[in-house]
Amino acid sequence: MSWLSATIETDASHAEALSDALFELGALSVSIEDAHAGTDAEQPIFGEPGEPTDVVWEASHVVALFEQDSDAAGIIAAAAAECGLPTPAFSIDTIEEQDWVRATQAQFDPIRISERLWITPTWHEPPNPSAINLQLDPGLAFGTGSHPTTRLCLQWLDSNLCGGETILDYGCGSGILAIAARKLGAGATVGVDIDPQAIIASNQNAEQNGVQADFHLPDNMPGGQQYDVVVANILTNPLRMLGPLLAGSCKPGGRIALSGILAEQAGEIVSLYSQWFDLVEPVFDEGWTCISGTKRR
Repeated sequence: MSWLSATIETDASHAEALSDALFELGALSVSIEDAHAGTDAEQPIFGEPGEPTDVVWEASHVVALFEQDSDAAGIIAAAAAECGLPTPAFSIDTIEEQDWVRATQAQFDPIRISERLWITPTWHEPPNPSAINLQLDPGLAFGTGSHPTTRLCLQWLDSNLCGGETILDYGCGSGILAIAARKLGAGATVGVDIDPQAIIASNQNAEQNGVQADFHLPDNMPGGQQYDVVVANILTNPLRMLGPLLAGSCKPGGRIALSGILAEQAGEIVSLYSQWFDLVEPVFDEGWTCISGTKRR
């Protein structure tokens, strides 16, 4: 069996109505995405505290999944008509059926982060049983250790934690950085994410790895608290917006590590965070960078 995946061009004023109409006309699933994601035109809509939660991207893609024998083009045209729109530009791709579990597992072998730190899916035996092995499976949230930004942050934690530090992992995703910090000897650790599914995933992964960390949505994070170490593996746009919050969450003399930053965007983030931190030379991996430093006293 296979399915049809349609990507439809629209805008903020019509994305929700078009999504609802597609559902009513038989789409199996519908999502709204930023049409400029991963580019300089990406819009920083992240649901942070105090920000509107009912907005979508000005240039949006509505992605709809249909049964193989569906008249996807006809459904898109009908949905547009229901919204009082001409038929928008769209593309349709076929998604072939496969053993999704086996195919997914095949993509995730153990990942060596350093001599003493590995990421090992639960279906694999640890390559080095004497190392620190983080048991982590792909699931509800970003962060399996395979992406360069996650590796950069993990390597930074491995090289810089001495033991006992308090940690804030902002944008915790799967909880991988918070969990790694605890297994590397950190003290009280807090993870924050805007996605409720990430909080669920982080708690499950922490339990699976036998560590204790507290995970919160932004509005529920501990107020007025400062940490010895702040890590944030997110993206450049939210790092711009979150600069004062992240700087304020780091103790004087504490350290910060930022990633999710494309190499060509490093200078901008260095310039912004230099007002609070003495930064060291960025580290690069496959076109991504990790920026770190110490907060001035």
